[in-house]
Amino acid sequence: MLGTGDVVAIPLPLGGYGACQVTAADEYLTVCVLDWHSPEPPGLDDLRAAGPLIVDHHSWSGDPEVVNVAADEHLPAGYVRLGRLPVRPELPRGTSSYAFWAGLGTQVVLQRRWQLEVPARVREAYKRAGHGRVQVDLGNGPMTRSAALSHLDLRDQRGDVRWAGLDALPHLTQLSWRGDERGLVAALRDRPLVSALRWEDPPAGVVDLGRTFLHELTLAGRMPRRLVLPPGLMTLRLEGAAPPEAVEAAHDGRWVALTTGCGVPQGLRGVRELVVEAAGDVTGTLLDGLAELEALRVRWARPYGGLAGLDALPRLHTLELVDAYEVDASMLPAPDGPLRRLAVDGLRSSRSKAVKQRYKGSDVAVEVRGAKPDRWLAANIDNPLRDWVDDHKRAGEAACRAYAAAARALGGLAADDPGAVADARVILREFVHTLNGIDERYEVIDTVRREEAWEVFLELADRAGVPSAEAEAWFGDWREF
Repeated sequence: MLGTGDVVAIPLPLGGYGACQVTAADEYLTVCVLDWHSPEPPGLDDLRAAGPLIVDHHSWSGDPEVVNVAADEHLPAGYVRLGRLPVRPELPRGTSSYAFWAGLGTQVVLQRRWQLEVPARVREAYKRAGHGRVQVDLGNGPMTRSAALSHLDLRDQRGDVRWAGLDALPHLTQLSWRGDERGLVAALRDRPLVSALRWEDPPAGVVDLGRTFLHELTLAGRMPRRLVLPPGLMTLRLEGAAPPEAVEAAHDGRWVALTTGCGVPQGLRGVRELVVEAAGDVTGTLLDGLAELEALRVRWARPYGGLAGLDALPRLHTLELVDAYEVDASMLPAPDGPLRRLAVDGLRSSRSKAVKQRYKGSDVAVEVRGAKPDRWLAANIDNPLRDWVDDHKRAGEAACRAYAAAARALGGLAADDPGAVADARVILREFVHTLNGIDERYEVIDTVRREEAWEVFLELADRAGVPSAEAEAWFGDWREF
């Protein structure tokens, strides 16, 4: 258990090490990230004079980076407790921010990137920008946008693009794009502030982003044959039927956290963090050759499936499973292997005891939540609100019944009936009013559940042929949570 004064070396997302110190300890540890970066783990003496990391990148205001971390949370693999030092006066001993150990290195990387890669004039323009309106002309005529706009969706942009128009948006950090390249890559190379890109149906040949400043990339739909990634990329999401045939990435993808539902391409066999969006079994075929993999998260959608081949991963220390309704204890890694943390969210309760028993007396920390009876799952396994029962059984069951009733009623509407949208409106309004009543009685709809309710409402409305703009207006008018 860590205490006040303990100093920890933090492995950083793009290599090297940062450091932090516990400045206060109670139910939560107050942890201050130190102003430190080195290629190798620092020694305790190296950090005696280290002050707090001051964070002023983007909209951050220049305060020390300090967070609360649960006192019983284990240090992730790779974090090194160096020893204990006196807490320097300039290190904060309190904060209202909360985080996990695993995220502490991100601000070190983002602050260094801001200082080393973003030109001073661009940083100054970002800081000067207010929240007024500006004129942006990308070739199809001027349009009015907020000067504080950070995400620009250009998926419907037609014809030649006047990329210089982006300079009117000093806060722009994210782009969404669809189809052929049309000068996009050159625009990214010239704009180090743009660090996130979603590209749908990119060219089928070669996509070379190697000299851009992206640290987050999502490719959806058609995939390129060959993909070249920038050295600073930290997050890659592949949302297609098949992955690129080949990927060029620094250190075989060692610094890339990959999310995929279509496989791991050649060139990323060195990934250490992998999220699999699974439908069916996750087997050794998918995981074969991932000798550096340390953290695996599997999220299932129907059809739910099992696991195989995990004992062939020699460095796997963290395994997280979501909606693992077809997983049993025999499919999990051996208790005497490298695994140190297992978290399962969504499991058959009939299998929960065996999962915990498998690791009894081992060094593996096990967390199981969302275990549900087989009989209940038989009726609700495909209900998108099923996890609400984890917060409150009666409220969750009522929400599941409301969704099932709405889905049945919408399924009975005839698509060619001119009154179908009007009938759908009545059904959808009753669904939202039921959720209003559930929240009034049980107070269970927080920010996360509100977003889930919104996504479910949109799915139901789309099923009934209701235009998305109209559905959005209905939901906003009807909901009270």
